[in-house]
Parts: sequence; C-alpha cells; structure tokens
Amino acid sequence: MTNRDDVDKVRVAFEEAGQGQVFRYWEELDAAAQAQLLAQAQTIDLKEVQAMVAEHVLTENRESLRLDGLEPAPYISLPENGGDAALWESARELGAEALMAGRVAAFCVAGGQGTRLGYDGPKGTYPVTPVSGKSLFQVFAEKIARSSERFSTTIHWFILTSEINNEATIRSFRENDFFGLPEESVHFIVQGLVPAVDLEGKILLSEKGRIAMTPDGHGGSLRALVRGGAVERMRSLGVDCLSYFQVDNPLVQCIDPAFVGFHVQAGSDLSSKMVSKAYASEKVGHFCTQGGRNLVIEYSDMPAALQAEKEPDGQLRYRAGSVAIHIFDRDFIAQLGGDVAGAKLPFHRANKKIPFVNAAGEMTKPEEPNGVKFEMFVFDALPLAKNAVIIEAFRGDDFSPVKNAEGIDSPKTCAEDQRRMFGRWLQAAGADVPVDETDLPEAVFEISHRFAADQADFIKRWQTLSPKPVLENGSIIGTV
Repeated sequence: MTNRDDVDKVRVAFEEAGQGQVFRYWEELDAAAQAQLLAQAQTIDLKEVQAMVAEHVLTENRESLRLDGLEPAPYISLPENGGDAALWESARELGAEALMAGRVAAFCVAGGQGTRLGYDGPKGTYPVTPVSGKSLFQVFAEKIARSSERFSTTIHWFILTSEINNEATIRSFRENDFFGLPEESVHFIVQGLVPAVDLEGKILLSEKGRIAMTPDGHGGSLRALVRGGAVERMRSLGVDCLSYFQVDNPLVQCIDPAFVGFHVQAGSDLSSKMVSKAYASEKVGHFCTQGGRNLVIEYSDMPAALQAEKEPDGQLRYRAGSVAIHIFDRDFIAQLGGDVAGAKLPFHRANKKIPFVNAAGEMTKPEEPNGVKFEMFVFDALPLAKNAVIIEAFRGDDFSPVKNAEGIDSPKTCAEDQRRMFGRWLQAAGADVPVDETDLPEAVFEISHRFAADQADFIKRWQTLSPKPVLENGSIIGTV
C-alpha cells in the first residue's frame, strides 16, 4: 500500500517540473504497479533531468566540438620504442611497493550482456580462453589472485553490474566459489539509471506503470562507486589507487606494477594507457591536448583527415589510442562522483528508438529515433585531472576485446591474440615455440593466469618448472 502523502508529494514535484505525464495512468494501475512507479519516480533527480533537457534537448544550437588548437597528447614511451628503461624499472619498483602496501584495488565495468555475441547472459560470464574456455570473470579473477600472491597482499576487486545482470553476475560468482578469490574481497556495485525523454524533453514510459530508464554510461561508474559506498570502503581498506578496465578485454593487465608506479610517482588524479592505433580509422578514442589540458576525442568526432595525418617518419600523428585502461585516485573519484559543483562529468545526448506508451495508452515501437538517452563518458574526467599521466602499452599484452560475434574484435581474434601473447611469453623465457607468419603458435594452448599474471612474472615462474611442460594442442601451462 502506498502512502498517500508520499504519492501527492512526488506527483506535485513531477507536475511542477513539467513531467506530470509520468502519472497519467496512475488510476489504472493496481497497488503493486503503483508502488513500483512511485519507487522509480523517487529515485529520479528532477533538477538533473531539467538541466539535461535544457542543455541537450531544448537548445537548438548546441555547441559543437571545438578542434582548434588540438595536438597529440604526450605520453611515456615503452623502452622498446625509445622510452627510458631506467624510468620504467623505477616505476615498476614503486608500483610494487604500493601494491605490497595494499594501496591498489581493481575495478571492472561489467554492466553489459553478451547479446552482440549471440550469448544470453552477463558478458563477464562469456568463455574466452582458447583451450579451457574460461570466462572473462575467471580470467580477471586469476590475474588478481596471482597478483595478490605475488605482492603478498589481498587485492580487492570492485565490479560494476547493471540492473539487468546484477543477480546473474553474483550468482555466477557464488556458483564458481568466487573463482578462488576470498568472497569478502569482491564487491558488487549497481550502475545508475537516468530517465529517457522524447524529443520535447518529456520523460517516457516503457509501461503504464514503469518509467523508461537507461544506464548512465561508463562515466556513471564513478558516481556509482560513491553512491554505492565503495569509495568509503576503499578508504577504510587503505586503498587510494583504483585500476579501471572494461569487461570485454581479457588481455588487460588488471594489476600492472609499472602503471601503478607512474601514477603514484606523478601524484596523478588519473593515469591512462594508450596503444598505437592499428590503422587510421580504428574505432578508438584519441588522446589529445588542447589549451593545456589532456582530453580524449572520440573517433566519431575526429575528422578523417586528422586521423590520417602522418609524422615525417610515416607514423600516424594521432596514434595514441584510448582503450579504457586507467588508474583513478580514490579522492578524485569521490570528487567527480559526489556533489561538488563544477566537478561532475557532463552528460551526452544519444538519439535512440525507444519503445514507449503513447498518450492513448498504446505500446509503440518507433521505426525512427523518437527519444534521447543520456550518458556520461569516463574519459571526460581527463581534462579535470591534476597531473594526468599517459603511458604507452603494448597492444599484444593489453588489448584484444571481444565485441563482435565475427570479424574484428571477435572471440576468434581474441583467442588468437591470447595464443600470440602466450607464445611470446614462452619465447622470452627461452622456449622454442613454432609460429606462423603472423606469430600465431602452431599449437593451440594457453597459460593459466593463476600461474603468471604477465610476462615478467611468467619468466620467473617458468624457470622453477622441472621438467618443463610439453607444448602441444590442448596444453594448459601452469595449472594449479
């Protein structure tokens, strides 16, 4: 039973905000549907909605992206590409100290489903390894477990889920005994939602008793960390560095001591990894600088001519691709995800086809975009960060996402990239690994990340094995 005073108060607030249509079918709803609608309505920040509508829907001449004064952002090169090897070693040592002191936690954004892969379930439960078919979540868990062992600590893992996959994600962890991690070290946070509106700024209903709500974007993960209590949990644990990555990239070094070291050394609010773009039109953001600030320009906003510009040595001028690998300072997250004026991430507009209940009470599925979804982008934090650091990463050890069912960034290409990485690790350790002209090992095998989290770790552990494992189809090296 809903409280009459609560109902009246919320309805008046929506009427005054020009959004009274949300309760258009109130009298037709049963008690359960009324309670559901009221609960939804009470979660909505009407002032925020008004501001988003005013800026992104009702303003005819919205400011377009300015590209004047744009330059490629500077970054710290890998030693093999001209970087200072001593600087990298110093950063690695400093990062190891921070890890051993318990200052670092992992954060995975995992709110999506595997729909584009033809998979029914949370994307993090999708199998990706070339032999055993371990899920994305298991790959990350094994890397975190090995890093905890390697640095004599317990690395906590924060995972952003969504309303649609939270229960299934938690169930998967429980059914798999948290993939070997201590249950108390894994923390789930649910992504925030914002209402979708029509092209006149009116909140849409997905049912007569349900508001059309959509996720607030990967940038919303920062305020989810604040609102879900994760930032306070980090503070109580002594964690002040959060290693951010997205669920679709099993190659990512969840815990990279050198990356941590560069971040700590600079006293950075936000550090980022770049990889050199594979080709001019690759669909990744571009690290740039403008007016003394670093920023990311999306591939869709960067003119093709700029994307194709070359340096005298033939390299792409704007080659620093953003692959959503960052380290955030805890207090910077608290600032961006809180209520500090002028420190919030901006919302962006996306025109979408949004099913809705029309004024006649009929369910309508539009054939053309009829509404607006609002989302925040995590890389919009970059211009707000003090002492921002960008370091170069080797694509083959840090980036091969699973996004599409076939073709580029598919399960097939990712599995092959994993095999190439494992082959390089073995070759670096002195093993003979036959490969083809693309450096793909002839044998289909994998290395357990519970055994080694990265190449340096693998080389040390490989030396301890006697006899050495036989490399053949179906091998899983380092199974423990």
